[in-house]
Amino acid sequence: MMDEKRSGVDTPLYPYEEEGIITSGNRHTIGERDVFGDEKDHQIKYKTLSWQLVAVLMIAEIVSNGMLSLPSSGGVVGLVPNVILIVFLGIFGTFTAYLLVQFKLNHPEVHNMGDAGYILFGVVGREVLSAGTVIFAVFATGGQLLAGQIALGVLSDSRLCLMLYTGIFTIPTLIFSFPRTLDRLSWLSVPSVFSILIAGIVGMIGAGLNPLAGRTTSLFLQPTFVNAFVSVTNPVFAYAGHFMFFILISEMRNPKDAMKAAYTLQGFATTYYTVFAIVTHWYLGNGVASPSFSSLPPVWAKAAYGIAIPNFLIAGSLYAHTAAKLIFLRLFRHSKHLHSHTVIGWGTWTVLILIMNAASFVLAVGVPIFSYLIGIAASLFASWYTYGIAGAFWLHDSYYLTGEGTRAWKRRPTMFVLSVLTFAAGGFICVAGTYVIITLIIDAYNSGTVPPPFQC
Repeated sequence: MMDEKRSGVDTPLYPYEEEGIITSGNRHTIGERDVFGDEKDHQIKYKTLSWQLVAVLMIAEIVSNGMLSLPSSGGVVGLVPNVILIVFLGIFGTFTAYLLVQFKLNHPEVHNMGDAGYILFGVVGREVLSAGTVIFAVFATGGQLLAGQIALGVLSDSRLCLMLYTGIFTIPTLIFSFPRTLDRLSWLSVPSVFSILIAGIVGMIGAGLNPLAGRTTSLFLQPTFVNAFVSVTNPVFAYAGHFMFFILISEMRNPKDAMKAAYTLQGFATTYYTVFAIVTHWYLGNGVASPSFSSLPPVWAKAAYGIAIPNFLIAGSLYAHTAAKLIFLRLFRHSKHLHSHTVIGWGTWTVLILIMNAASFVLAVGVPIFSYLIGIAASLFASWYTYGIAGAFWLHDSYYLTGEGTRAWKRRPTMFVLSVLTFAAGGFICVAGTYVIITLIIDAYNSGTVPPPFQC
């Protein structure tokens, strides 16, 4: 049983007490259970981030190339349903962010989704969610490399082999992902945020000044289930950054401020996505391309893509950094190699960074259906990390940490129902999204539109 009983529906489930955390009936100080512990005498200090810099990192990671697919979703389901979906998923993402942050505050030893999986489901949960995090991060890095490939191709009028553009873009992505702490990457993320913000504004201005002649902009459409659900996976992927929240919060000076960063992220992303999707779709019509910058006149496309390049670079670096750090922490947690400048520590970190970036490059240029595989990864993992698993976090902690079991669920029926629905929504997006993407892959092969691997 716990040291203190909670009673009343208004009592916070997740107390973050000044002297420590109450969990599983025991009182622990932050230093005993925190991921990085007391760093006073350490050479490498991780817990340096303010909530403002965490918000910048979140925006740089999430508001990126996924945004450029949102207008095309409107061309499938119609402008109004697309906007409703973007706003709903943004609000839903804010709710699940709250659940993730509270779970982290209650379990400060959690560094990543794998650690959370261990608390929920034991060893199997740890391995599955850890592997999913690494796979999704590598695929997301590859997605940013493809975005960089497109940008460099547009800027140079495709004078070089596309694979070469991807290789060129991989090099700075690797370099920027190399710092051991997120504090170094946070300052690089500041220009990254301005980059995607200005690029989107330039894209909207270009669309407004050069509306597509003879365009049709439909408010409502009646697509097939497969086509309609693609419009769901696009914004799901555009909001898919929650899998990094535990890692980011672990490097904060004051984790209690994490929701300030999450509110900033979700407010910015939801507003920006909505405005961008409306303006771009309105002026470029139902046939707007994905990425939408490619539907702009050449000069405007070059300007938008050129300005967006820093964001593609930093977002890719953050994903590669995340994949490497999960494994690095798994290997060296509580060892001197984590906090000291050792040959083994830096050697392992270098190898991990090289592997993650190399894997992303090979997937991006060597797998003809890689863009579809990104969709599958988003369906399998982002559906849970961004939405579904957050419901399980609340159900777990309300059951175990109050010492009341199912009585805690009965005392808070609204949160219980919302958590169950959140978990169910994650499952639905996972199954339906995977089915839709596999269907698209089969159609692509049947129509002969799948290119050969490693092509220029």
